[in-house]
Amino acid sequence: MDIQTLFNIDFFSWIKGCFFPFVRILALIMVAPITGEKEVPNRVKIALALIIAMLLPSPPLSDDLSIYSLTAIWVIAQQIMIGVMIGFAMQLAFISMRFSGELISMQMGLGMATFFDPIGGPSTSVLSRLINVIALLIFLNLDGHLWLLYGLSNSFNIIPIAADPLNHNGYLTVIEMSGLLFINGLMLALPLLTLLLIVNLALGLLNRITPQLSIFVVGYPMTLLLGLAMLTYLISTLPHFSELIFEQMFEHISAMLWFFVN
Repeated sequence: MDIQTLFNIDFFSWIKGCFFPFVRILALIMVAPITGEKEVPNRVKIALALIIAMLLPSPPLSDDLSIYSLTAIWVIAQQIMIGVMIGFAMQLAFISMRFSGELISMQMGLGMATFFDPIGGPSTSVLSRLINVIALLIFLNLDGHLWLLYGLSNSFNIIPIAADPLNHNGYLTVIEMSGLLFINGLMLALPLLTLLLIVNLALGLLNRITPQLSIFVVGYPMTLLLGLAMLTYLISTLPHFSELIFEQMFEHISAMLWFFVN
């Protein structure tokens, strides 16, 4: 066997060992926070996925698995599904932050203060965008992106690259995580919502006692002022609350991967 033939054999085996992990990594990057934003070009996403696939240890592959086969199409679909599920589960933490921002905006009277946001949609409120940006900075400060890569690396050990079907219990875990979206978003906005509810009840009672007082003239400035004052306290508690949500999501991602094979 000459050197050229040996080089070709090594090259194609390397392609086979990196292609299927590359598909799972690229699916995660396309959905995950920060890298899944529309501002990030697709070329950057593909290059980042290729670099990570080359740096990660090659997962074991069966010898009968070929790229040019019908089985490979099924395996590629599974890798895309696994990567999308991991990225979507992490996105739920930030969606809950944006959900709490929408609730706060409506109660403070800032529901009409919207602008175009490529992440949250064309009609995202200012507070929702602000809380989301702070949550992204906290995520990077806590090395959440590194923990996400660590979980992705472990996913190849938990769910090896094979043609075996995924267990439906993993999808039920994703549905359970979707329910946490509303719980976490409401818990974050609950102190401010409670304060504004008390203020609105007091204003309604004041309007019944003194009908001459224009509730629309007094109510909106008072609600906005108290809401901004309470928002300063709420943002100070956001790092600790975000850490709890991120930890909760990583635990559910680990459980989801185990339920896919058990």
